[in-house]
Amino acid sequence: MEPRLKAELWIKAHIRKCATLNVPVMVTRRGDATAGTVLLKINRLGLGCMVLSPTTNFDDGGRLWLKGTGRDWVEEADADAYIERRVKNDPDLWVLEIEDREGRAFLDEKIEE
Repeated sequence: MEPRLKAELWIKAHIRKCATLNVPVMVTRRGDATAGTVLLKINRLGLGCMVLSPTTNFDDGGRLWLKGTGRDWVEEADADAYIERRVKNDPDLWVLEIEDREGRAFLDEKIEE
């Protein structure tokens, strides 16, 4: 299993990656700086949203992202409702919102259904 970055450090690095590509990104919820889980909300600005949630790939121990709101793009209110349900179960969650009409997450890891 590969070592994990602290949540806040991962967030800062991902913000920098998006910023270098001129893609708007913002922290919409701060979680625990060390151990908080990060949810990515991909907002296509009126064309639907998707929330990605990290998990461990048990094949190689690396990180894998799941489409928490399902396979298809959903209304922003549905994405926000999903996030709120997750926050109720884990108050240490971070939420990073990426605004990109193409729906890109800018992740190096695999995204599964």
